[in-house]
This record gives sequence, structure tokens and C-alpha cells, in this order.
Amino acid sequence: MSKFMGWIDARFPATKMWEDHLSKYYAPKNFNFLYFFGSLALLVLVNQIVTGVWLTMSFTPSAEEAFASVEYIMRDVEYGWILRYLHSTGASAFFIVVYLHMFRGLLYGSYQKPRELVWLFGMLIYLALMAEAFMGYLLPWGQMSYWGAQVIISLFGAIPVIGDDLTQWIRGDYLISGITLNRFFALHVVALPIVILGLVVLHILALHEVGSNNPDGVDIKKKKDENGIPLDGIPFHPYYTVKDIVGVVVFLFVFCAVVFFFPEMGGYFLEKPNFEQANAFKTPEHIAPVWYFTPFYAILRAVPDKLMGVIAMGAAIAVLFVLPWLDRSPVRSMRYKGWISKVFLLVFCVAFVILGVLGVLAPTPGRTLLSQVCTVLYFAYFLLMPFYTRLEKTKPVPERVTG
Repeated sequence: MSKFMGWIDARFPATKMWEDHLSKYYAPKNFNFLYFFGSLALLVLVNQIVTGVWLTMSFTPSAEEAFASVEYIMRDVEYGWILRYLHSTGASAFFIVVYLHMFRGLLYGSYQKPRELVWLFGMLIYLALMAEAFMGYLLPWGQMSYWGAQVIISLFGAIPVIGDDLTQWIRGDYLISGITLNRFFALHVVALPIVILGLVVLHILALHEVGSNNPDGVDIKKKKDENGIPLDGIPFHPYYTVKDIVGVVVFLFVFCAVVFFFPEMGGYFLEKPNFEQANAFKTPEHIAPVWYFTPFYAILRAVPDKLMGVIAMGAAIAVLFVLPWLDRSPVRSMRYKGWISKVFLLVFCVAFVILGVLGVLAPTPGRTLLSQVCTVLYFAYFLLMPFYTRLEKTKPVPERVTG
């Protein structure tokens, strides 16, 4: 075996990669359960790719046959129903895991120097993931797929000068048709997965170059022993690979419970109108995107002017990219920041959840007002950050991790 590995290593850095990224990559020893979500995101990505490949074998990307082919997968393909549910539930699970992963970053300041590039790659993954989910949303060719895509694509028409041409270019036609479905299928199964996989590799490489953050926000590279090993670090393998198995087992229990017992999740994972074939002459009573887009959809609806609403929705995502340069706090972790930062983060999270709920519901004057208030709170968290993080009183950060 050693001779075989020697032959491989002379031609490919297999052992070096294993050591650099697992067995000799030293991670802080005080990771808590919030650090499960990075590895869980990787697990769900693998699930989406594997189930997606099998689904494409029986799916027909055409307006005439797409809906029927989904029914064929569910009813006639052997184990097709579980593949479809693993994929549809996996889409929602992906966003749940990613949102919790991002929350951990906000909580412990994982976006601060020297991890700005790690955060930017993560945000590009999030953006590509949103595009991937949107493209896949049209493929079942159900009522909500069709009309949801109609609403979202029409938003590009609000852009001055180029809006109408851009909308037509995205659709590939004068209205959403089989041409739109076909190009979305190509992007969903080929282009965007390649982009996401490439960004995941860059995200991990950037992370391992600067080292992982921890709940204390302490740089473990500053305190090393005579062998150059961080005093507060432990090898990622086997310690964290084994620990991650615990998170994977708990996650799979919950994930499988959803897949087998309530894959529609009351219409939030699989909307009821999507069990009816797309009909351009019949508009659903209430059109709303899938739950993971609804916070931004609520921001869009909170602004009366269509163009300004599109700008606000885009800005809500764009502002996340500049977060590392907005936080002026001398400490990373929320453990040592002042009470103002803690209140702002709590208010931000509550506002985001409320926007998510409001985005699902039909608009009323009261809900629109609440959306506007939550939109202001959402942006206030970021735009006021340079001021409250600089002015607040922080606690002294320990030289070594506290556990």
C-alpha cells in the first residue's frame, strides 16, 4: 500500500492534500454545534447532485412533457418518488443549513480580517445557490413554477433602457415557454452546479489558508508549541470528522422524517398549485416564491415603486458582500462585543424571519406597513454598523480560547 501511495504521490499530491486539509489541518478545539452546518451544507450539496443526476434520466425538459415526466417519476419510475422528495426537501434543507451557517458567521465575526475572502466566496455560493434554486423551480412546470417565474423574470423589466430586452433575453421568448424551460434546465443541471462546486473549493481553500475562526474569535496561530503546532488546535481528522458524524446523524433523522412523513411541509416545500400543470390562462389566487426567497420578496413588495423595490431587493443581498468592511469592532465574537451589537443582531434576525413570513402571505395594508418597518430594520443593521461597532464598549478578549 505504501508503494502504491508513493507511486500516486510522485504524480499527484494526494497525501499532501490529505494532510493540508484534514490530518494536519489544525482547527480550534472549542468548536460548538453551530460549526456542524458547514459540513452539513457539503452533505446536502452531494445529495442534490446525486439525486439530480438520477432525476434528469427520466425528466423531459419541454413544456408539453415536463409536468407529465415528473408524474412519471413519482408514479412509475422505481424509487422515483423518494428521489424526487430527497431532491425537493434537499433544496429547502440546503437553505436552512446555509442560513444557519451564515448566522454563525455573523455571531462570531467570521467575516472579519483575515477572512474577508472566505466570506466573499461564501456569499458568491449563496448567490449561485439562489440562481440554481430559481432555475430548478421552473422545471416541474406546475402553476406556481410558471407564475412564480413569470413574476420574478418580469422584475428585470423595471430596469431603465435595457429592462424589456433583458427580460426577453432571459426568457428566450416573448413569454415564458418551452424555450425558457429548456435553457433553465441546461443552467440548472450543468452550468450552475459547476460554478457552485468551483466556489465551494475556493471557499474551503481560502478558509484553510487563514485558518478557522472560533466562538472566541481568537487566532490560534499566535500561540504555538516548539513544533509549530497551535496550542489550542487539534487535527481536523479524526477529531472533527468524527464529531461531524454526530451532526450528520441528527440531521439525517430530521431530514428523513420530513422526506417520508411530510415532504410537502404544509405547502411550504412543495406548493399545492404546483400539483396542477402550468396554465398561462389561469392565474393562481396568490403568487409567492418558495419560502427561502420570501424575505427578499417581502422587501420588494414593501416599496411601492417597482424599480425602487427591485433596487431594494438587490441591495438587501449586495450589502452582505461589503459586511467585512462595515464592522469596525476591535473584537470578532459576539461574546466580547457590546450590548448594542447584540441587540442589533437580534433585531436583524427577528426582522428577517418576519419578512420571510410576510413574503408568503397575501399583502394587506397592515402587512405592507410591517414589511416596511422590518425592511428599515434589516438595512439599519448593516448601514449603522460602522458607527455602533466603533463606539460601543467591548470586553477584553482572552489570549487563548476559553472552551
